[in-house]
Amino acid sequence: MPGATAERTSAVARAPFPSERRGKVLGARIATRYSSVGPRTHVRYEAQIANEETGRSQRRTGRSFQDPAVDIQELVQMLEAAYGPRTWRKRHCGIDGLVQTILSQNTSDANSSVAFCRLKQRFPNWEAVLAAPISQIERAIRTAGLSRTKAPRIKAVLRRIKKQRGRLCLAFLARLPLDEARAFLESLPGVGPKTACCVLMFCYGRPALPVDTHVHRVSRRLGLVPARCTAESAHELLQRVCPPELVYPLHVLMIEHGRRTCRARSPACERCVLADRCDSFGLFTQRVT
Repeated sequence: MPGATAERTSAVARAPFPSERRGKVLGARIATRYSSVGPRTHVRYEAQIANEETGRSQRRTGRSFQDPAVDIQELVQMLEAAYGPRTWRKRHCGIDGLVQTILSQNTSDANSSVAFCRLKQRFPNWEAVLAAPISQIERAIRTAGLSRTKAPRIKAVLRRIKKQRGRLCLAFLARLPLDEARAFLESLPGVGPKTACCVLMFCYGRPALPVDTHVHRVSRRLGLVPARCTAESAHELLQRVCPPELVYPLHVLMIEHGRRTCRARSPACERCVLADRCDSFGLFTQRVT
């Protein structure tokens, strides 16, 4: 029978994602809590409710977030169907990628790109940047914001690399074991897990998964990591469950999804391709205004 076939097909499609929508239950609880609060308070309550419900789910099903029952390959396929496939292409050499990632901290891609281009125009090479006064570096990167913090950080990073390696080159990172490559980058001044993973993934094609604000938000809402998981912890959890060949497409597609659909405020759940697999679906579709 057509109806029975459709029902079986739907069940198979949902198999890798055992979490069910909790819209009715969550909707009632959210409505009760929202009735006496303003709009600025709703994010805190959403996180609290998501954490409570996730805890119940873990106790009820025995699901472990260190080995989430989510098929990453299907997740990537669904996002590719919505936004198109993503193929890795080398963007910069290692030093270029490292400096540009530092410039991108706490600013937009457009502003950091302008600052990076002006820095490259102002100085002929990285040795010249290392030798330049910090004030000149500040002026060159002003459009990226926080230039008084980023300029000395860039110079300190270049100085450390030159001291440890003898020259300003990071090509050796392509040959190191991944853990050692990350450890080297994270030992540099002001370089954390996200910056280190960005350099390794974008510059050398290494399977190091950066967790930016979009990846962090989307992965928590989907239930890939706990609701109150920090970005730093999310790096380790997501790295553990994502196949190496899917690290790049998962990262860039989750960013695309976070920007276009799973926004921080007013996510477009009604047109989300992952709605049937999302642990947080009911939190936003049942919101009381």
